[in-house]
Amino acid sequence: MSHGACKHKTIFIPVEDLAESLESPESPQSPKHEVEYPIYEEKRPHGYVRRFFGTLRHLLALLLGAGFAWRREKIAGGEGWSFKVILADFILAFAWPFMNKEIIKKPFPAQFRRRLELMGPSYIKLGQILSLREDIFPRSITDELKTLLRQAPVVPFERYKQLIESDLKRPVGEMFSWIAPTPLGSGSLAQIHLAKLRTQEYVAIKALKPGVRRMVEIDTKLLIFFGRLLDIFFSRYQPYQLAREFGRYSIREVDMRIEADNAEIFAANFIDEPKVRFPKIYRDYSNREVLTMEYFRGKEIDSPEIKNLDPIRKTRLIDLGIKSIIQMIFKDGFFHADLHPANILAMDKGVIGFIDTGMVGQFDGNLRRRLFYYFYALAEGDAESAARYLTAVSYAGRGGDPDGFRRAVGDLNRRYLRRPSFEQFSLGQLVLESIKLAASYHLQYPGEIILMIKALVTIEGVGHQMLPDINVVAVSKKHIRNLLLGEFNPIKVAKDSVLVIPEILDTIKQSPLYIYEIKELLEEMVETEKPNIIGDVMGTAFGGICLVVGAILAVFGLPWWLWAWFFFAGFSIAGFDLITRKRMR
Repeated sequence: MSHGACKHKTIFIPVEDLAESLESPESPQSPKHEVEYPIYEEKRPHGYVRRFFGTLRHLLALLLGAGFAWRREKIAGGEGWSFKVILADFILAFAWPFMNKEIIKKPFPAQFRRRLELMGPSYIKLGQILSLREDIFPRSITDELKTLLRQAPVVPFERYKQLIESDLKRPVGEMFSWIAPTPLGSGSLAQIHLAKLRTQEYVAIKALKPGVRRMVEIDTKLLIFFGRLLDIFFSRYQPYQLAREFGRYSIREVDMRIEADNAEIFAANFIDEPKVRFPKIYRDYSNREVLTMEYFRGKEIDSPEIKNLDPIRKTRLIDLGIKSIIQMIFKDGFFHADLHPANILAMDKGVIGFIDTGMVGQFDGNLRRRLFYYFYALAEGDAESAARYLTAVSYAGRGGDPDGFRRAVGDLNRRYLRRPSFEQFSLGQLVLESIKLAASYHLQYPGEIILMIKALVTIEGVGHQMLPDINVVAVSKKHIRNLLLGEFNPIKVAKDSVLVIPEILDTIKQSPLYIYEIKELLEEMVETEKPNIIGDVMGTAFGGICLVVGAILAVFGLPWWLWAWFFFAGFSIAGFDLITRKRMR
């Protein structure tokens, strides 16, 4: 039984003093894994000035710590007497008395992680986002950042109830029959507890920790400032873009109303798929800092209980998971951006549930379609088309080389697609390796693409864990093809066409004026007897437009005299254009 609130895998501890109703067979079972949490130390958030200097101190310490790590590496490689190392020794000697000796003795990735932990919840969240950016940072750093504070400090139970009452403006006893005194999980920003409403429904209450909102607001502005400065010296790592990306996600994550909206949008998108569930939101018991949602009874998708299911049931779960991710990304353009096994639950009757929807990625129509065609080309083994579509969604920086990037991605695609077995092939990893090439050609991509890759890699990894011999690519291809057929379904095309009717009607309203102006322009061209290529094209083009508009109006069953008028105007303009060009010859 699980319900996630953490950035990493949800941590469970036993609930021993719940109401007797928990002992009933229909009730959630008590978790069996006990974990001791540190206590959250509540402090008054620092102001901008103090926080600025505190952040600056840690950044300088991190830079010097990198110097100590580099020095050890050079000495180990036999370069201890090189000029660079001697110069570094001289500079670092002045910093030595002020450094934390325990931290600087560690490798740089461990130093980076520890500094983020010391700087507080905002920077822990930043580290968790950076752990996804394997396209920018070395694997040693991203792997280390994935271990950030799996056991975040816990707010004491009495203080937790005060937070609920403060945000909802009502006594806890008026809303809930009981609240479990120990948390289901604790993340860097929020904490979640099992509870039961007065209406006898089991729910999960997610509440922000005290002071977190103010700290995130301050840290976000400071990070953007430091990002601008660091961009001057470390532009390869895109610090300013990363700071803005962090700010966009973190500000949204400290407003529980946005997570509630996300869950309801997902539920609406999957309304025709009853086997895919998202938590029901209890708006009467939710606000800006508290979210009350349905408690899902299920097992994490990578749990031993799910791995021990029979192959047929596991195959169905994997198929449903892949179908869901593909729909989120390539059909809806609205997808779960914090996808890991703890946020995917296997429930009764073959249902899967997605939880922790605070972080989402979004693609607009054009980007979604291009990425869909890119993924379809990969699934079909079309290396060149895939490279072309991926290049089309990039944007070039100074000195950008899109053509070189397209050729490099095409070569990479061919190498991956020639691998002899699907066990050695991962669509998610191929996309990631392709994106990594972008920096070498001074190209950049929207940050949401990395979140998309994480979702793909997660579902692929879960699939291979559950059934090592499953062909994830073949399953993906099936759903991609179905989605492609849906994109070009005549009914869907007709529905999409309806969206442009207001523009068509506006064109109809203005068409007499357009036709008169074009007629005047064409007569003037005939009188001057000067060849005009643009005029020739305009006459033909406008005639064609009138014919297309007439055809659309006829398809939608509008009065015959209306579409007949457009057919007449189209043929008339085209005929007049033909006669004019013959006379000019």
